[in-house]
Amino acid sequence: MSVVHRLTAGWLVDHLAFINQCGYEICGSFAHPGGVTRSTSVTSTEDCHRISTFAATSSSNDGPTDHSGDAIETEGKTAKMRYVFREEFFDISEPHIAAAPEEQLSQGCPEVSMFDYFFFLFHHGMVWIFFVCFFFFQILQKHKRKCIFNQGELDALEYHSKVRKLIWEGTLQLVQEGFKSGFLHHATAKLSCRKNNVPQHVVCGLAELCEMAKQFPAVNESDHHAVHVLEDETSGAEQDLLSHVMENSSNCAKIIVLMGQKYLVPPKSSFLLSDISCLQPLLNYKKKYDVIVIDPPWENKSVKRSNRYSHLSSWQIKQIPVPALAAPNCLVVTWVTNRQKHLRFVKDELYPHWSVKTLAEWHWVKITTAGEFVLPLDSLHKKPYEVLVLGRVQGGVKEALRKFEGVLPIPEHQLIVSIPCSLHSHKPPLAAVLAEFIKPDVECLELFARNLQPGWTSWGNEVLKFQHIDYFTLLQKE
Repeated sequence: MSVVHRLTAGWLVDHLAFINQCGYEICGSFAHPGGVTRSTSVTSTEDCHRISTFAATSSSNDGPTDHSGDAIETEGKTAKMRYVFREEFFDISEPHIAAAPEEQLSQGCPEVSMFDYFFFLFHHGMVWIFFVCFFFFQILQKHKRKCIFNQGELDALEYHSKVRKLIWEGTLQLVQEGFKSGFLHHATAKLSCRKNNVPQHVVCGLAELCEMAKQFPAVNESDHHAVHVLEDETSGAEQDLLSHVMENSSNCAKIIVLMGQKYLVPPKSSFLLSDISCLQPLLNYKKKYDVIVIDPPWENKSVKRSNRYSHLSSWQIKQIPVPALAAPNCLVVTWVTNRQKHLRFVKDELYPHWSVKTLAEWHWVKITTAGEFVLPLDSLHKKPYEVLVLGRVQGGVKEALRKFEGVLPIPEHQLIVSIPCSLHSHKPPLAAVLAEFIKPDVECLELFARNLQPGWTSWGNEVLKFQHIDYFTLLQKE
């Protein structure tokens, strides 16, 4: 199960198990080598099978689940081919930067001073940073200035001081449960021979293709209302994939071919591969969503230094038509970087602009298979956690009471602790952790998605990125 343990502090989540229980079984004629899909359009989604949002995300407190699994019968027939996500992408056995012994998670929650930060830099071999910081510290002492950090860094330190105890203590509790159940294990001296290098041909330019799609001939307005249902045998035209919501309404996974590359589409899922300027097919999908998860491409210095258009300004993010996509009292969840500028923008500008009331701040904490933070908790450069801001679209009181009947209120603070994927920006699944706060069979949408989930509609210009078949292993073929 994807939720290994549920405690008051939050959840210990098995990201890999979630992917593999999505059901990547290829059925029927499509299970033969070389098979690809074609798409057929329908003018209405009324005849499509209703999506069961959390069908693949049942949770358990009984410990970890075997990822490999056995053959699953689908509609009375054994799947011909079954794929699982490559385990080596979750083989994070050592932290990216090891913490000093007194900072280890199992040692307790130490208080941190400015001298501790300098010691940390020196201890981990960042000597030049140490001397630069020490030089400025001496100047600070000489001129009796209060600090050497800019305002953004001061804001980040202040925020960290408020949440670090909650993160430390909650993570420690969940890690201890992980050791007891065997999901986590203490580091050993054995040498791993695994390689998790991504084949170069996996990077096949989905975002660039979406940019090029703007030059395609315009699609008739009537076609904008069409949903393309994935079937077997032949591949669909690239223009169809880039201008329509693609839907796999079957109980089996499908494979689509795009630019000569194969991508796995899980059952009961739908997606739109497009640029942010081409959202009309999603709006014409005629669905209102009860949950909307957003992972915006936040602007940062490294993106600015590169000459790629891979981020959005605050103004552009505000233009995302969340109010047009949201059902009454929709739960909105936004991933935020650790820059306080972005966090303040979401809470003070973005959510009010969308008529969303902020309810909670949760944290995703990244650990190794040995239960250590992937980065020292008090690292000055990067933190081993990311922030999620949860809020609700404001609706009528009666509608709110009906919607929330039988579900738990959103806690102000929770932790989602997991071993992260080594693939950049592969976020952990939220379906399982949100299940107890949402009614069953609700419509869910992920914006700026890079992978697909059963029961969800996903949109983004890289929405198929982590669905590439080379990220998976063929477990069985019958």
